[in-house]
Amino acid sequence: MLPQGPMDSGYYVYGLLYKKPAHGAYQYAHPIMMTAVLRVALEWQAIDRRRIGIGDISLAGGVQTPDHDSHKNGLQVDVRPLRKDGLEEPVCWWDREYDREGTAKLIEVFRTFAPVTGVLFNDSDIPFVKKAKGHDNHFHVELRG
Repeated sequence: MLPQGPMDSGYYVYGLLYKKPAHGAYQYAHPIMMTAVLRVALEWQAIDRRRIGIGDISLAGGVQTPDHDSHKNGLQVDVRPLRKDGLEEPVCWWDREYDREGTAKLIEVFRTFAPVTGVLFNDSDIPFVKKAKGHDNHFHVELRG
């Protein structure tokens, strides 16, 4: 299970409290994803003071859930786009507080330091991303296992 975002880790964990299973349950990662998240957060701290928001990864044991077609093997992670104001809150790609440049840089850090096979996100102005339903307020990173 991913450590739940200690202050100096460079990331924080988010989830929806009303979702079943409850907040924090989707934090089980394949060792490749665990290494990637920790490495990306470390690299990100060297270039930006904002922490990155880590959302759903997988449930323990790769259980099928009603709200994800993927996120079963620990090799997918949802990440919040960055906000200009630095708040650790949701933001959509069309909002005024959305930081396109910072989010593009964060996606590039993932691509540099992790075996990324794809990124789903609905801001088509960011290179390498593909649009997908429901990906306005987070991007989905898939890693090679």
